[in-house]
Amino acid sequence: MATLGCSRTAPAPQAGRLRPPKDLAAWKLFEEVDGKLVHRPQAGVVPYDLNSALFSDYTTKYRFVKLPEGAKATYDEAVVFDFPVGTVIAKTFTYPHDRRDLSKGERIMETRILHRKESGWEAFSYQWNDAQNGATLSLAGAVVAVSWIHDDGSEKRNDYIIPDANKCISCHEEEKKILPIGPKARHLNREYPYAEGSTNQLAHWSKLGILEGAPTDPSQAPKSAVWDDPASGTLDERARAYLEINCAHCHHRGGPARNAGLDFRIAMEETEKLGIWKSPVAVGRGGGGRKYSIVPGKPEESILYFRLNTTDPGIMMPEVARRMIHEEGVALIKEWIASLPDPHSSATTTSAGGE
Repeated sequence: MATLGCSRTAPAPQAGRLRPPKDLAAWKLFEEVDGKLVHRPQAGVVPYDLNSALFSDYTTKYRFVKLPEGAKATYDEAVVFDFPVGTVIAKTFTYPHDRRDLSKGERIMETRILHRKESGWEAFSYQWNDAQNGATLSLAGAVVAVSWIHDDGSEKRNDYIIPDANKCISCHEEEKKILPIGPKARHLNREYPYAEGSTNQLAHWSKLGILEGAPTDPSQAPKSAVWDDPASGTLDERARAYLEINCAHCHHRGGPARNAGLDFRIAMEETEKLGIWKSPVAVGRGGGGRKYSIVPGKPEESILYFRLNTTDPGIMMPEVARRMIHEEGVALIKEWIASLPDPHSSATTTSAGGE
């Protein structure tokens, strides 16, 4: 996500790589019954979740990681874990038929794959068929019409975007390399309802032997807030968690939108890099006539709020793989901007929330 003047650099190339398998089944992530794929993890495939997740047009997401037998990821308290060669990280996107009653089932849209090779990570997606019993490689991407019953009982419709390979790369680029986004200590430090009982994910990964170096006590690891759970943190902490997971993969010093001069990582403490009273790098339609990325106390005058709150392709952020406004997320950022003190009129600067 950007607030303006994105100036994205070209994605890291994947030249010379072997073409990935045509069928998702070849990755041995999900069970097969009578030759048909079932969206249920095989033994050795570990499900996980994040404290706050990227908004993707109201999809439900299922995340999985599979490491080579006997291999371990290396814990880091600040950045993404160092996964061994051969690791597969998968994320499946679905639409429940009725978000008020999940027992009515769901439509599986796609499963995205990150594969760790000697040369680095590769990224691509598999589109599930109408019968929901298989998925095939979709290097060129696709647009799929879908409808569902939303939380308020209304019918929602969307032309869901399955990104092409280059769009997958663009979101995962850091210092011109492809990297995972979610598997960081602060995102994973939470409970997960495993079949054998709910337990902390960091502790579970360590117990399984797929993670080394993590604190014995998960309370000693960083933990980000859950953006839509007031009990998990302050308004500032929840808004910063939302901005990091939705924006910081592009907007940080090593990201593809680094030329914009914004950094939405939770650790950032410089108010200007957060966008407060920051003029855009380039003024265009994306600014909507506004002068600053964030005007403390005035969300309607802030470019950040303006660009989140639209679906105009030439203005909206994030600029890829989104067709809908995240109404609840936009409301959170509006409330946060309205609460911000003005560092120009006070010696107190905006708290960064911390990790």
